[in-house]
Amino acid sequence: MTLQQLVYFLAVAQTRHFTRAAQRAHVAQPSLSKQISSLEAELGAALFTRARGNVALTAAGEALLPIAKRILSDVDSARLEVAELVGLRQGRIRLGATPSVCVGVLADVLRRYHDRYPGIRLQVEESGSRDLTSALLGGELDLALLIVPPQGVESALTMTPVLREHLMVASSAAEAALPGTVRLESLRDRPMVMFRSGYDLRETTLHACREVGFEPTLAVEGGEMDAVLRFVEAGLGVALVPSLVLPGRPGLRATPLASPPIRRTIALAHRTDTPPTAAARAFRSTLFGHIDALVAANALPPGVEPLR
Repeated sequence: MTLQQLVYFLAVAQTRHFTRAAQRAHVAQPSLSKQISSLEAELGAALFTRARGNVALTAAGEALLPIAKRILSDVDSARLEVAELVGLRQGRIRLGATPSVCVGVLADVLRRYHDRYPGIRLQVEESGSRDLTSALLGGELDLALLIVPPQGVESALTMTPVLREHLMVASSAAEAALPGTVRLESLRDRPMVMFRSGYDLRETTLHACREVGFEPTLAVEGGEMDAVLRFVEAGLGVALVPSLVLPGRPGLRATPLASPPIRRTIALAHRTDTPPTAAARAFRSTLFGHIDALVAANALPPGVEPLR
């Protein structure tokens, strides 16, 4: 099995067409077909069905696909790591982050990083923690800032705690203020703005409300972070949101939850079996340096605690 065969296999798997795959791989179609056949012969199983011109993955092809993606991603990372040895003058970092981190501290960290290493290309994926975990394990990301689940994390990822954030009750600044702190059950009769299905905060909010004995009344649902914050500003309802996203939002009022609070731990994660590249290590250093500077200046938002 060669890397080139895996490149050709991935091209066919993505295009589901041998001619288009050959064009993408910049190779003659007969040569690509021959290499795919050689790979199938070596593995002892067909990777594609070719009935009536329709190309589809077989069960063996489906099994090989995530492995091929991970191998080629690791090869790409190895090339970049060697290139970075010249002094971080070139390279790439693929970073995942949850919406609260993107809205909160990430922009300032990336600005610091880009100022120091302008030759490093920054690729950022904003998504929920479950999707980011899958992307890390699949070799699609180098690092991710994600929420540590309460039950811990699988050993395939190495995680370094960064910040702990509290969930706050966000309400419109144009409406009457809530008390200094608010018990979650007191929101029983308040309309709520809810995140879309599959969003980590949706599950957290629903679980917390059910734990204290009520099903929330939803005024509007289906948004992501920016949309939910805007809906709350417009007075459609309240929402449970991370404290990181609230600074710089004069249209919102943040009210802490009375005891017990709801906390989330943000961690920097990478695959355990793949040491971080020089660019990724430099990002880690920049991230913690920025947080140390915020702590020294007493500039972390209320409800956010450093974990160093």
